[in-house]
Parts: sequence; C-alpha cells; structure tokens
Amino acid sequence: MGPRSTLFPVRHVIALDVGGTGMKAALIGDGGELLHQDRRATGRERGPEAVVEGILGFAADLRAHGTERLGEPAVAAGIAVPGIVDEARGIATYAANLGWHDVPLRALLTDRLGIPVALGHDVRTGGLAEGRIGAGKGADRFLFVPLGTGIAGAIGLDGRVEAGAHGFAGEIGHIVVRPGGTACPCGQRGCLERYASASAVTEAWAAACGDPDADAADCAKAVASGDPNAVRVWQQAVDALADGLVTALTLLDPRTLIIGGGLAEAGETLFRPLQDAVRRRVTFQKLPSIVPAALGDTAGCLGAGLLARDLLETTDPSEVTA
Repeated sequence: MGPRSTLFPVRHVIALDVGGTGMKAALIGDGGELLHQDRRATGRERGPEAVVEGILGFAADLRAHGTERLGEPAVAAGIAVPGIVDEARGIATYAANLGWHDVPLRALLTDRLGIPVALGHDVRTGGLAEGRIGAGKGADRFLFVPLGTGIAGAIGLDGRVEAGAHGFAGEIGHIVVRPGGTACPCGQRGCLERYASASAVTEAWAAACGDPDADAADCAKAVASGDPNAVRVWQQAVDALADGLVTALTLLDPRTLIIGGGLAEAGETLFRPLQDAVRRRVTFQKLPSIVPAALGDTAGCLGAGLLARDLLETTDPSEVTA
C-alpha cells in the first residue's frame, strides 16, 4: 500500500506477524481499517539474534511511518510468533524454525517502541481474528484448525482464544489418531499431523504417483478429475482428520469448526468429504458447522492488531512497563 497523507492525527496500532520465512505487518485504525501494510523477509539464515533485531527494526520503522504519515505514533503493538509462546510473561519460549529460546520479545519491543506490546502465538492469534472478524464471527465457541506444514489449533471462547496453563492449548495435530503409526518429531507415533497436514498429503501423493515434485494441491486436482489413486490418498487424510476433529469436538463442543491452511484451498474437494466423514462419526455429539477460513494469510497480522487493541482496554499507554 502506498503512502497515506493525513490532515488529522489517526489513532492506530502496530500489528506484526512473524513467520519462518516472512514477516507481515500493518498499521490498523480503531475501526479495524488497514492504514498501511508491509512485508519483509524474516532472515532466519542470519541466525536468531539477527531475526530478533530484524523484528525490532521493522517495528521501529512502522512506528516512524505512523508518526510521519498518520500524524502520531502508534498507541500499542501486537506481535504473533511461531513455536511455543508464553503469552502471559511475554516470552517467545522456543521456535525450531527460528532457532530461538526464551526470547523476552515483549520487553524488547516495549523498550524499543515505548508503548504497550502484546505477544501472541501465531495460530492462536490467527484464530482470534478468524473467530472475531472472519469465518467464526458471531460464534461464542469455535475451533480454528489450519492444515499447513503441520496442524495446530486455536480454541475460541467468547471472543478470546484459550492458551492453556502451559501454552499448549489447541495442539490438535498431536492427538494420536493411528496408534503405533508413523513417527512424529514430537516423540509420539501416529499423530494427526503425520496423516492430514498439507505436508503429509504431499509426501503420500508424491510416493503414490511417483513424482517427487507433486504436492497436496496436485493431489486435490487429481481427486477432482477422478484419479482413483489420488482418491485413496485423499480419503486416508480426510479419515484421519475426521478422527482427530471428532475427538476435539467431543471435548470442546464448538459451535463452529474453521478449517484453514494450504489444504483448505482445495475447497469442496476437502470440505464435502470431510463434512460427511465427521457426520458419520458423531453419535451423541452436536455437529458443528464446518467452514473454510476467511482471512487467508492475513489472519495472523489482523489478530496481532486485535491483541494490541485489546491491550488498550487494560493498559494506560502513559504507564508502559516491560
């Protein structure tokens, strides 16, 4: 988005979504309007300390942009990061793909920006956005499940997302759906994400069709064209996903089940058989509505903005502490 000039100061927050390869950022107004957007490479090849400095520098540049173009600096900031996140203490505990351990990211950003900062887990933050302003808008209880390289989840309760006692709430990808099955990096065998993530479908389809470059999107196209080999691979993934989802909805009883990530881009090729598979498995449970995510790869950034705006309700910006 190009520069925006303004005659009057515009109150806004900084939103930052940090991924393994790229960072997405925005300046967001009080009404949720996107006033400015930007992207930068995460630069993980330069090491964890450089990644942190890159985040701090990006945030500082966003603050400067707001001051220059919107007439005043941001009043708060929200940042979403991958891995294990201690949101209450503001610490990025661990992220394998970024190589960091126990980074006090909230304190570092607060010190650099001089404003209140909220730190969130990327999937829970994306789920917050989907639940409040995306596919789950209006639902009091929802479960957001992105099917990407792995499978995570965000449990939505009355407009907020549950982190759990230790920051692991919603990790549906590590529900064991095939006991004794494929080994998972988490140490278990048979985890859901080893069967129903986009990367798992890619691996299975590449082996089945003999093309090492084939991916999950290719498998979905082959399913749509009626390829029986593809249908077999796809149905195995759908069945595993349905098993995991029924376990989750039995425990959580969500009103809406939001499916996102790369695999959801298959549209009805995924949703029609998935809805049927879940319906076949429920007995006493109430079937939630199963819908595609609405916000795509902007969910994390929009959610970070929501975290920042929520912070303003409980924090006096003139009394910032790390």
